Amino acid sequence: MAQLKPVTQPAPARRPTEQEAEEAVRVLLRWAGDDPDREGLLDTPGRVVRSFTEFFAGYDEDPVALLERTFEETDGYDEIVLLRDIRVESHCEHHLRPIIGRAHVAYLPGTRVVGISKLARVVDAYAKRLQIQEKLTAQIANTIQDVLQPRGVAVVIEAAHQCMTTRGVHKPGVTMVTSRMLGAFRDDPSTRREVLAMIGSHGSGAHDD
Repeated sequence: MAQLKPVTQPAPARRPTEQEAEEAVRVLLRWAGDDPDREGLLDTPGRVVRSFTEFFAGYDEDPVALLERTFEETDGYDEIVLLRDIRVESHCEHHLRPIIGRAHVAYLPGTRVVGISKLARVVDAYAKRLQIQEKLTAQIANTIQDVLQPRGVAVVIEAAHQCMTTRGVHKPGVTMVTSRMLGAFRDDPSTRREVLAMIGSHGSGAHDD
C-alpha cells in the first residue's frame, strides 16, 4: 500500500524590504517619464512607501480581536445600536485609487454589547486594505455577526471611487451604495425599515475628496 505524502503548505511570500519598495517607486517614476534623481523627486520614493504603510495598515490589524472585549451589563437594552457616518478611506484593488465615503454600522444586541470605538476600528481594519466596496461591506458585517452573535447586523457604505471620477469614464459626483443585512435586519422588513430610517434621518453622504 502506497504511503501518503504529507501535504505541505506553500511558504508565505517574502515581504519586500523598504529599500526594495522605494526602488519600485523609482521604477514607476522613470516609467512615467520623469527622473527620480531630480531634486523634487529625491524624497518621493520614501514618502510613497511611508504613505503606503498608513494606507494599508489594516493588513496588520485583527478585526476579530478588536471585538472580543464585550460588556454584558446593559440593563436589558435590546434595541438598535447604530454608529453612523464612520469615515471610510480605502483603495480600489484594481487601480490603487482612493475610495472615500461613509459607513453606517448597526446591530441588535443579543446578550452583550461592544465599545462603539471598536466598530469604527473594524471598519478601518478592513478599509485600510486593497478593496472592492462590496467585499468591504460584507467583511464588516460578517465579522460583527460571527464575533458578537447579535440578533442582527446592518452595514451600509456610501462612497465615491476615484477610479471612475479621476480616470476612465471621468464621472465626478457619483456615489456607490452597498449594504449587507443579516439576522433580523434581513428577515424582518419592519426592523430593516427602522434602521434604514435611522441611517437616513439626516443628510449624510460620501465626498470625493
